[in-house]
Amino acid sequence: MARISTTSDRTTCAPGRAARELELKRREFDLAVNLGLIRTVPDEGGGGRHVARAEIDRLRSGDGFPGALRERVATAGTTEGAELMGVAPSRFTSLARYGLLVPVTFYLNRYRTVVWLYLVEELRQFAAERSNARLLAARRTPLEIREGLKAGVDRRSRNWRGRHVGFLTRQAGDDPWARAAAVASLLDPADVADVVRDPEERARLARHRPRLPVHGTPGSPTAELAATLMTASEPDEVAWFRADLTHTLDTARRHDPHTKAPSPTPPPALEPSTAPPAPRPSPRPLVSARTPPSAAESPASSPATAAKRPAPSKCTPPHGLRSWFRRRGRRPVG
Repeated sequence: MARISTTSDRTTCAPGRAARELELKRREFDLAVNLGLIRTVPDEGGGGRHVARAEIDRLRSGDGFPGALRERVATAGTTEGAELMGVAPSRFTSLARYGLLVPVTFYLNRYRTVVWLYLVEELRQFAAERSNARLLAARRTPLEIREGLKAGVDRRSRNWRGRHVGFLTRQAGDDPWARAAAVASLLDPADVADVVRDPEERARLARHRPRLPVHGTPGSPTAELAATLMTASEPDEVAWFRADLTHTLDTARRHDPHTKAPSPTPPPALEPSTAPPAPRPSPRPLVSARTPPSAAESPASSPATAAKRPAPSKCTPPHGLRSWFRRRGRRPVG
């Protein structure tokens, strides 16, 4: 039986118990938490995030429970998504690979093939926008997309990482070290060590490291493939995450006056909050919770250590299709 714990004057439930009371599958529950639809609180006993009884009561008393909440977290793969949007699966895949459709989660099937899942709500929104009619109804995929796909562009994993770091930083709340650890969790350890020279600070980040999705037995080929997908790989993307880590780490140090001065770090990087340049007119992509700068127009590179990876010429976001993604906060159901 799931444990019920008490945090100060509030009674909270462990995630498994909360999911059952909200009539959600555990995968649906985790996604609802990521999207900010279910508010969680830290467990004083160190058992991770829990859900307050008041939050469960609020959701259960909402209009249309539990169907309304389930609809908000409904996902679709390529075949279902193509049917929803009225296009062929090949067209759907082209739009997703080019970065116009942003996956919200993924899993690996028994053949270790990555299956990307998308929010049904966002797919319907994309199909309903008049500006996207040409992408969906044209007999041929637009030339710009065709050329990108021929060059090997596939932004699905990058888009997922950009979205997931937003989920993690939201859950970190106001804890500056937890927010820095959320950014570090999607970087290669070599990049983290290069940015965070102090071993004590790296240990502190490790203690605050959020739990990433688990795929397969640790050390298995499935787990290794999933780890690759969850690690920033392209040079400009890595530069963005490193800049964000530098910024969040500086904020954490300012909030902790006892932290000693850091060792020399790489050259100053642009703070991620800097507004990107205005985009050129093009089909508007779906907006993710938090997204690093645009993927380059070249084929996705494989992960490499900081020593082997070619250093980008600048740490500023490049111009591209997704460089103007803005955050879209989600209000809780109720």
